[in-house]
Amino acid sequence: MPRAGPGHGRWAALAVLALPVLLISVDMTILGFAVPAISAELKPTSGQLLWIVDIYSFLLAGLLVLMGTLGDRIGRRRLLLLGACAFGLASLAAAYATTPELLIVSRALLGLGGATLMPSTLSLIRHIFTERRERRIAIAVWAAAFAAGAGLGPLLGGVLLENFWWGSVFLINLPVMALLLGLGPLLLPESRDPEPGRFDPLSAVLALGATLSFVYGMKRIAEYGPGPLAAVCIVAGIGTGALFALRQRVLSTPLIDIRLFAHRPFSVSVITNLLGIFALVGLLYFFPQYLQMVRGMEPIEAGLWLLPAAATAIAGAGCAALLARRIRLAYLIGAGLALAALGYAATTQLGADSTVAFVVAATALVGAGVGLADTLTNDVIVATAPPGKAGAASAISETAYELGGAMGVAVLGSIASSAYRSELDARLPAAVPPQARDTAHETLGAALETSTQLPPHLAEALAGTAREAFMDGMRLASLVAAALVCCAAVQAALLLRHISPSVTAEEEPHQHGTPSTHGTTRDLHTDPTAGG
Repeated sequence: MPRAGPGHGRWAALAVLALPVLLISVDMTILGFAVPAISAELKPTSGQLLWIVDIYSFLLAGLLVLMGTLGDRIGRRRLLLLGACAFGLASLAAAYATTPELLIVSRALLGLGGATLMPSTLSLIRHIFTERRERRIAIAVWAAAFAAGAGLGPLLGGVLLENFWWGSVFLINLPVMALLLGLGPLLLPESRDPEPGRFDPLSAVLALGATLSFVYGMKRIAEYGPGPLAAVCIVAGIGTGALFALRQRVLSTPLIDIRLFAHRPFSVSVITNLLGIFALVGLLYFFPQYLQMVRGMEPIEAGLWLLPAAATAIAGAGCAALLARRIRLAYLIGAGLALAALGYAATTQLGADSTVAFVVAATALVGAGVGLADTLTNDVIVATAPPGKAGAASAISETAYELGGAMGVAVLGSIASSAYRSELDARLPAAVPPQARDTAHETLGAALETSTQLPPHLAEALAGTAREAFMDGMRLASLVAAALVCCAAVQAALLLRHISPSVTAEEEPHQHGTPSTHGTTRDLHTDPTAGG
């Protein structure tokens, strides 16, 4: 049976590996276009709506490290194919959910399935493409697939919602999973760690507990505002994360080799990934609602106007491999993030009457900047890892992606929701009935739905006030995103400046902390199998 190897086989395998990346990225953004339809049919509360959007990414983030380690043990191709089956079944359950609670559970199962898919893709690329220049191109394709999915999500969502019910946004997963199950055994090589060591279940529990505790605290703030329970959950999440890190330091075969973070390019790249995706996915959560419920566009029209962001993200990823040959990574990554920050800053000036060209320009800047920066940081992360630990290191990179995306919706969504409720309280006419006022507090979609049941003069006042309050929240969230991305740009430009354009992390001297050569981490600069 043929496997990826010399010649075109490697690139055919890369095309197969791009499928789950594309699909998972689509799933992170497509639901934003279904939010109005889900709000109207299932009538979730604001907290339930955030859980519907976020639980997928949160479980992905919490389980990626565990699944990456599992792939190192049982085989990355095997894990990928098992994940494809689970993802397809969970998609069916989500499509036909009849209550907000059932949809949340189905999305959680999708996150579980997605967590088995993601670590296998980047680690198999690391295994298939051992030559540095080819690997950088392959990672650029991987990042472009992620960017393409983020852009195709809104368009596919628009087309499907124009013609079908909201559950159709999940059914598109099925043919892609079928294709992956058919081609994967033919084109993908098997890859695993030959000496995986002892598995530590407690580490897996701590990793998941830290993620979910922290996230639940953020959700409580989004739904009810700051309070004791939210504070306890956030502190518990941080404390559990600290225990997880301490445990990894004493284990002979840790779930994550914490010593990798002592290598500056690795740690800076992971943080940069997290902040870049944090802001990007947060923005993509707001824009479909803005275009549909503030600007009054149909779903398919709104999806088309977000395509330029995907196109520039793909272009940024494609240019990264070419530009990195001549320009220092620090300057390229910093420039990309600065470009994205400019786009976020532009969104703080958006209003209900802003031109569509202004909207397109703002999102295109963000797409280009994040596409360029994240491609290069992923290259550094993958190059840093020993081949035997490719799954675990890839899982760290993808955990940054998924946790960044989930936190982007949770944190920026919480900020926007708080501002929305505050502005609504301050501006809403006293004549609006208390029940309508309470319902309008939940989401903009709930406010617009409620306004249709009021007398014309009150309906206009409620709808107009809710749209303005939503815009205020979105502008505030965009300002926070711009500030965070600026910080990431400065960090990358300063801390990665010693890496030359022609040298990867595995070839560059460890001037700022070297992963130990004992235990599970080898000397990346003397090991001939450590990359191209």
